[in-house]
Amino acid sequence: MKHIGILLLAWLSSLNLAGQTLFASKKAQVSLFSSAPIEDISAATSSGNVIYNAATGELMFSVPINTFKFPKSLMQEHFNSDYLESDKYPRATFKGEIQGKPDLTKDGTYPITVAGELDVHNVKQPRTIPGTLTVSNGVVTMSSEFMVRCVDHKIDIPRLVFKNIAERIKVTVFASISVVK
Repeated sequence: MKHIGILLLAWLSSLNLAGQTLFASKKAQVSLFSSAPIEDISAATSSGNVIYNAATGELMFSVPINTFKFPKSLMQEHFNSDYLESDKYPRATFKGEIQGKPDLTKDGTYPITVAGELDVHNVKQPRTIPGTLTVSNGVVTMSSEFMVRCVDHKIDIPRLVFKNIAERIKVTVFASISVVK
């Protein structure tokens, strides 16, 4: 946990903060869902970190892999040790930029697109991810749902369990972000 704090602090200090509005959350929710013929697999965490620079559109997201909780402990064990190898690759990250600038001074729901780089299992892939930014009574939330192909991030699925795990995993993200003071 100390490492993400240092990383976020370093990133924040590299920015010219004059006149910029930064939003952040340390409790972003991320869920995973895999639908396969034999069984569906789901997991969730509320340990995602988000920083959004409203002036530049920059968005940074990080989630510790080992914080995902599964309904079955064996699923969680295999996810961390065999597939995502969370000891070797402890975080999934995304760094990108929101295309266009939503008006954070007005209540509303804004469709957004974020272009950037998704790093999972130490494999970086360029991604354009759709989402929604909502402003309601001064509260800003972000949400997104997108698919990640295991093969794109060199996550091997053994033939033995091929029917248990889908080749594409649905990722859902929700964050309520606040102004950083």
